[in-house]
Amino acid sequence: MNLRCSECGREYDDRWRCECGSPLRFAERPLPDAADPADADVDTRDGLWAFDEFLPVDRHVTLGEGYTPLVDAPEWDARFKLEYVFPTGSFKDRGATATLSRAVEVGAETVVEDSSGNAGAAIATYAARAGLPAEIYVPADVKESKLKAIRRSGAGVVRVEGSREDVTDACVEAVERGDGWYASHAWNPAFFAGTATMAYEIAHQSEWSVPDAVVMPLGHGTMFLGAYRGFSALREAGWIDDLPRLLGAQASGYAPIAHELHGDDTGEDNDVADGIQIREPVQRDAILEAVEETDGDVVALSESAVATELDRLHDAGFYVEPTSAVAPAALREYRERGVLDSDDDVVVPLSGSGLKG
Repeated sequence: MNLRCSECGREYDDRWRCECGSPLRFAERPLPDAADPADADVDTRDGLWAFDEFLPVDRHVTLGEGYTPLVDAPEWDARFKLEYVFPTGSFKDRGATATLSRAVEVGAETVVEDSSGNAGAAIATYAARAGLPAEIYVPADVKESKLKAIRRSGAGVVRVEGSREDVTDACVEAVERGDGWYASHAWNPAFFAGTATMAYEIAHQSEWSVPDAVVMPLGHGTMFLGAYRGFSALREAGWIDDLPRLLGAQASGYAPIAHELHGDDTGEDNDVADGIQIREPVQRDAILEAVEETDGDVVALSESAVATELDRLHDAGFYVEPTSAVAPAALREYRERGVLDSDDDVVVPLSGSGLKG
């Protein structure tokens, strides 16, 4: 499928961003033939590819990922979507399987990505599965436990001193030199097509209804925008009637969307939630659109709130990494602010495994 810029309307066979500097999307949104989900052939043994009629790429690179459990979490009066039970231990595998499948379709010879950890591990692993060389640009102080997964997949690691934005800049320079195809979790539309499958699974696991709200971590918006586009596609297909409220959770000190909406984020930097330390998300306008269209919201969480929630999760048997605690902590905040009622049906995805350290 061709790619189209939502700002200026240019179309491309393949490009990582528009000449005008804006992110690209697939020019068409594929939808299933069945007007009613009861008539659809959804085989959960195919994992997230059970919903291939919604996907703009064919299945070329897979490790059997997807269809993660949706379980009751009584202590939180919510349901948790266990997005950490993926081959590489994070929901980023959703985007990686679609992105590397796209890379195969367009004939990419080498892929590059910039990441603080999980996306890099996912891209490196799925590149290995595809038989493609990969180079992952990472912050110089990235956790060694996350580097192991990248290196063991045979990918090259490029450490970059400075901020998370400096890492992206270095990777983009490499792409513009022609060093590889940009498998970016922030820019590549195939990645968002992959993360959209979480919405299809939640609806299917809920007998084709949707929760009142989904509370998610929000950095570059990889999960948040994926959920928005997935639920939107379900509604366009006529498989659901309404969109859930999409509620974001950002880390204090790295909360540009919360600041835009409320002037929030006056606290100290939250260094516990290292997976969402993004001050300039490239999909900012699209994130704000998703918030507005779903009557959503975004809040900033302090380091202490996230650390406390992480302990609660571990005590309850959910062994997740620190960034995963941001969304459950935000759930408490939203209820205290009156954004959510205690009897609202809420789904909270837990994004990454604690086994990565």
